[in-house]
Amino acid sequence: MTKRILGCAALCGWLMTGALQAHHSLAGVYDMKGDKEIAGLVDSVKFVNPHGSLTVEVKNADGTATKWVMTMGSATALAQRGIGKTGANAIHTGDNIKIRFLPAKNGSPLGFLKSVTMPDGKVIQIFQGGANE
Repeated sequence: MTKRILGCAALCGWLMTGALQAHHSLAGVYDMKGDKEIAGLVDSVKFVNPHGSLTVEVKNADGTATKWVMTMGSATALAQRGIGKTGANAIHTGDNIKIRFLPAKNGSPLGFLKSVTMPDGKVIQIFQGGANE
């Protein structure tokens, strides 16, 4: 009976580990070797859990604009890097910023944020993984 309980517990643990890793796998959605950089105006920023988001409006060569949505870490992880709604590293709607990110594999205007260059030129590193590291 003890072997059966231990076996079930081990199987459940193994299954949970796989499910959690799959949920947090960036490689399934983003091109881990394809860093991109864009500049534009902050359209919106959401500091929420489990993942925040940053929307940046980028002007295209033909005069149109594309809204890029960047997935960020949790509000807690961002606060640990000094990024929030207030303070020296606050990101506000209308800020002109440059961002480095991992692009979506499917080519949509979606990415995982790696760094932000603030309007004053200060670079804030958000994520270390992916290309060029």
